Amino acid sequence: MRDALNATPRKGSRLARLGIWSAALGAVLLAGSALGARAGLVPPLTAMLGLAIAGLAMLLAVILAGLGLLRSGGTAGTASRPATWLALVAGLAVTALNVSVIGGARGAPPIHDITTDTVNPPAFVAIAPLRADAPNPADYSGPETAALQQQAFPDIAPLRTSAPAAEVFARAREVVADSGWTLVEASEADGRIEATAETSWVRFKDDVVVRITTGADGQTRVDVRSKSRMGRGDMGQNAKRVRGFLAALEAKLAAG
Repeated sequence: MRDALNATPRKGSRLARLGIWSAALGAVLLAGSALGARAGLVPPLTAMLGLAIAGLAMLLAVILAGLGLLRSGGTAGTASRPATWLALVAGLAVTALNVSVIGGARGAPPIHDITTDTVNPPAFVAIAPLRADAPNPADYSGPETAALQQQAFPDIAPLRTSAPAAEVFARAREVVADSGWTLVEASEADGRIEATAETSWVRFKDDVVVRITTGADGQTRVDVRSKSRMGRGDMGQNAKRVRGFLAALEAKLAAG
């Protein structure tokens, strides 16, 4: 009889403890991968793997801690009640963030090369040697990529303006600086700006080239191309970068 009474508070204890350990593992992997990549101590692909495992650990923490609390009536049994609730809340927060990121990339095609001109895309010149060992070459990805881009991002198009090419070039350089990209080359004579952007935490490198030309009608045309150095898909990041650059440039030109 005594054993039966003592067994009741223990319901859910094991599940709660497993949830706590799963959340702790997830937190360590999350911090180590993100901060390690940010500091340049962990390679991007390794960091991505670490973040993926961390996400799974946090999801498991939600399940285990949740079941532990459910079975114990919210007490976590003999496990630490605050730690169990913390594991549940932390797991839910990380899982919600992951779902949001994945949801935001929904519909993005498996491509990593976005340009405003799919027929004659701006070419990487100064950056080409920097991509010599990159999994994705500097050359344009081809007609299949162009078709997928036009289907997924039909709004991406060149910027045309009546502003002189020299002014557009100067403003484009300002946008590059404002964006925090690393400027590789800026040739006003060629109407070309090349820079490298890095994703915020994992620090994947994506290269950008801006081409500024003057048409027969006297208007200045701005073409932009953004391409990842590695990875098959980019979760829509290059398209977002091209849109952001053109919007910022148009705003600067409008402001004078």
